[in-house]
Amino acid sequence: MICFRHCPKAHLLPFVSSTTFFRRCFSQEPFHQLIGKEPKWTTAEEAVSVIRSGHKVFVHGTVCTPFALLRALVKHGKQANLRDVELLHLHLEGEAEWTNPEYNGILRSNNMFIGSNCRTAVNEGRGDFMPIFLSDIPLLFRRNIIKLDVALIQVTPPDKHGFCSLGGAVDCTRSALQNATYIIGLVNPNMPRTFGDGFIHQSHFDALVETSDPLPQIAPSKPSDVEVTIGEIIAANLVEDGATLQMGIGNIPDQVLSCLWSHKDLGVHSEMFSDGLVELVEKGAVTNAQKQVHTGKIVGGFCLGTKRLYDFIDNNPQLVMLDIAFVNNPAVICKNPKVTAINSCIEVDITGQVVSDSIGKRFFSGVGGQIDFLRGAALSSDGLGKPILAMPSTTKNGKSKIVPFIQEGAGVVTTRAHVHYICTEYGLCNLFGKNVRQRAYELIKIAHPDHRDSLEREAFDRLGCMPSP
Repeated sequence: MICFRHCPKAHLLPFVSSTTFFRRCFSQEPFHQLIGKEPKWTTAEEAVSVIRSGHKVFVHGTVCTPFALLRALVKHGKQANLRDVELLHLHLEGEAEWTNPEYNGILRSNNMFIGSNCRTAVNEGRGDFMPIFLSDIPLLFRRNIIKLDVALIQVTPPDKHGFCSLGGAVDCTRSALQNATYIIGLVNPNMPRTFGDGFIHQSHFDALVETSDPLPQIAPSKPSDVEVTIGEIIAANLVEDGATLQMGIGNIPDQVLSCLWSHKDLGVHSEMFSDGLVELVEKGAVTNAQKQVHTGKIVGGFCLGTKRLYDFIDNNPQLVMLDIAFVNNPAVICKNPKVTAINSCIEVDITGQVVSDSIGKRFFSGVGGQIDFLRGAALSSDGLGKPILAMPSTTKNGKSKIVPFIQEGAGVVTTRAHVHYICTEYGLCNLFGKNVRQRAYELIKIAHPDHRDSLEREAFDRLGCMPSP
C-alpha cells in the first residue's frame, strides 16, 4: 500500500488528516472501509475550528441539516475573525443565523436552491443564488469546478460494520463527500437509516460529533379549495394506473397524491417526497411493480416531512435513496412506464414561458429538478409520459398568473419548447406542438374568468392576431 505521506498535494492542505490524504490521493469512493484509519470523536466547536477564511464548505440539507455544526460554525466565524467563508447548499432548515447582517463578510450562503430562511439575504445581496439543474450539481464537485474544503453532514450512528447512512438526503451530498478535502459528520440516532447510495464508512470521516437534536419536521399544510380542485383534475385526467410518479415541492403535488388512493400499481421515481407518499403505499396504490428502473422500489434523492415519514423510510427495503445525478437523469427517468411529472410554477406567459424560481426581480426558490423530470417524462420510452405544471389561476391578490408578458426580472425555468401540460383550477391544456396563437387560446381558456377578456386583448396586441384553436 502506498503511504499517504507520498501524496504530491499533501503540502497544499496543512490542516488535513492522514485519513483525508488517503481518500483524496487514492480513492474517490468513500463507501468502503479504509483499513487502519479512524475518525476523531470530538465536540462541534473543535470540529469546525479547521474552517478558515476563504474556505468553501458544503452543508447537508433538508432533513439532514446539521444544526449543531452550523451553530458552532457561526460562533467560530466571529471568534476567529473569519472572512469570506462560502457555504454551498440546497434548501436548509432552521434559522440560518449566519444570514443576518452582522455576519456579512464572515459567512455567506451560496444557494443552489433557496429556502425561506435564506431568501431575504439573497434578495438583499448578503447571499448568492446559483441557477443550476439539480442533476448537474454533482458535476460541480466531480469536475472540480468548485473545490470543496470541508463538508458538514449529518448521519446515523455507525452500524456493527462501521457504516453510517446519509438518511433522508443523499441528493448531491454523495458527490460532495467524494470530493471534499475534510469531512465532519454529525452523528444523530434520530436520523433514519436508508438503503441506496448513502452509506459511508466511519473511517472516511476526519471528525465525528455526537448529537441528539430532533430532526426538522414539516407537516403538510391544509390545502386551499383551489389546490384541491387542481389535484382532482390532474389525478382524474392525467394519472393512469401503472404510472411512475415524480412530485415536486408544494401543496399541489401533495394534493394530487391524496387523490390517487384508488389507483393501481403506481411507481415512484422522484427527486423528493414527503408524507403524502406514506399513505399511498399503505393503501396499496404504490407497488412499483411496473417500473423498469429499480423495479419494486421507491427511488428518491431526499425527503422532508414529519416523524411518520422518517419512521417509514427507516430501514425500509422498499425504498432506495440515490445520487441525484442518477435520480434526475432524463435518460434514466424516461425508461420507466408512463412517467408523470407533477410540478408547481409561479407564472406563465401566453406563449408558454414558465417562471418557477422567482417573483419578478425577487429570487424565490431555484431551478431544482423541474426540467430534469419534465424532459424525462416527455422522452418516456413508451410514449405515454406526461410533463405537468400546475398553479392557481390567480395570486392571493387576485392578479392573473397567466400573463401577456412575464414580470420584469422573472426567470424562465421551463422554456416554450419544454412545456406540455398546464393546469389551473379551471382546467387543463396541452401546449406541445401548438404555435403561439394556439397557445394563447388554450391558456386563456384556463385563466380566471375575470381576466380572460383582457388577456385576449393583450394577446392580440402582442401577437398581431386573435388567439384561436
